[in-house]
Amino acid sequence: MSQEPSFRVVCLAGPSDSGKTTLVERLVPRLADHGRVATVKSIHHDIEIDTPGADTHRHRTAGAETVVGVTPELTFDISTRGKRDPPDRPDGLGPLEGAADDDPELRALASTLERLEDRGYAFVVVEGFAAAPLPTILVGDRDPSAVGGPVVGRGADDLEGLVETVRGLEPLVDRE
Repeated sequence: MSQEPSFRVVCLAGPSDSGKTTLVERLVPRLADHGRVATVKSIHHDIEIDTPGADTHRHRTAGAETVVGVTPELTFDISTRGKRDPPDRPDGLGPLEGAADDDPELRALASTLERLEDRGYAFVVVEGFAAAPLPTILVGDRDPSAVGGPVVGRGADDLEGLVETVRGLEPLVDRE
């Protein structure tokens, strides 16, 4: 596996049940052949991902802004600053730099991408966040004018072609 030093981000945008998650499942292992991959999923409704009464839930309800859980197989973090109260927008994230100023959802995405870049990921596949001014693969019958970034592919395109498209994207942050 060759490690690619730059930080490339692509959004997958399309209506519900159009195949976005299925495309994520197909793209991620192919991109992982070329570097570390993270994914970000936009969820439009609140869900409880931490079991009430569990120690991590108790830490969070006690007031911790971020709780990190480490199990034998997984590490996870839960932050209380979702889309409603994201941190201030970070600097240096290319097209998100100005776009996130007045949009809490884009500010939350920018903050998440900054953390992932700091962790050394080569690629991030973002499912949702259609308004983000980032390179976008359209899935299903989404109108290209309904997304915030340039359309760089379609979900029905050849998988290897999509992988090469993502690998060839302009880095959001270039570590070289």
